[in-house]
Amino acid sequence: MSQVHEIVAKTYYRTFSKSYPVLARIAPGDTVVTKTLDSGGQDLHGEHLHESGNPLTGPFYIEGAEPGDSISVSLDKVRLNRNWGYTSYRLGLVSLNPDHIERTYSDQYNMNLVRDGRANMLPWDIDIENKTVRARKPESDTSGLVFDADPMLGCIGVAPEGDFTPTSGPSGPYGGNIDYNHIREGTTVHLPVYQPGALLYVGDGHALQADGEPLGTGIETSMDVEFSVTLNKSRALTGPRVESPDYIISVGSQPEFSSALNRGLQMATSDMVSWLVADFNVEEWAAHMLIGMVGIYDVVTVAGSMALRVPKANLP
Repeated sequence: MSQVHEIVAKTYYRTFSKSYPVLARIAPGDTVVTKTLDSGGQDLHGEHLHESGNPLTGPFYIEGAEPGDSISVSLDKVRLNRNWGYTSYRLGLVSLNPDHIERTYSDQYNMNLVRDGRANMLPWDIDIENKTVRARKPESDTSGLVFDADPMLGCIGVAPEGDFTPTSGPSGPYGGNIDYNHIREGTTVHLPVYQPGALLYVGDGHALQADGEPLGTGIETSMDVEFSVTLNKSRALTGPRVESPDYIISVGSQPEFSSALNRGLQMATSDMVSWLVADFNVEEWAAHMLIGMVGIYDVVTVAGSMALRVPKANLP
């Protein structure tokens, strides 16, 4: 019989490691109810519980998971739990031409609105009840900077193969800091298993983020998260996949930061062809036609990752 595990971590980590003490052992089908810190290490009360840099909640040990399997993580709830967050106040270096970089980064921003000593962050008010976000910058009119919130998880991944221990900054075939704004409540994330128990981590909640994370941040905030896990025996994957009510989505998530987007596109496209052929009994030439006619490409991060969505309505 499936169980519900209500877990609040006391220790957080900044690497997807196979070596940390297990936060909880969960059976396939169990539900986990937990919380994540914001990227700066602050919880829902604003208390600093860990250094900045996308601290992770986990690892969760999935009973029966072995290398060569995969897991499917169903995000049943990704909910705002705090009335404020913050972003970078300007577009990231990867998003701009050199002349814009020089102009944009020549002026120093000295407001320290989020934390003392950090002059490069803009605070946002989060209206949890109405599910909106508003920029808070006292010296200018922010009436146009009010948007509907769309909570997501930036980090979801497992311990990688071998002794590789990546930080929670990059992404790769193990998942990681994917920062894909379709990883939200109601979606399922499929991940390969490289270590016994998979060792799943989650973190880095965003109240809102554009395609590609062009600021280098979303609206960073803490989050309430509820998920369940399905174990897929002997069903290896080469990288993360996402499934929403309307789409199957392959993610070309590169481990090298600031990589060429075309490589991420190639990875996402090749994996989608494999997925369509293996799971949907589509002949390879027909998979090419499906992608060519109804495929939708998303920039996952401007640092080099891409995704490819195929509508479920067009699947056989």
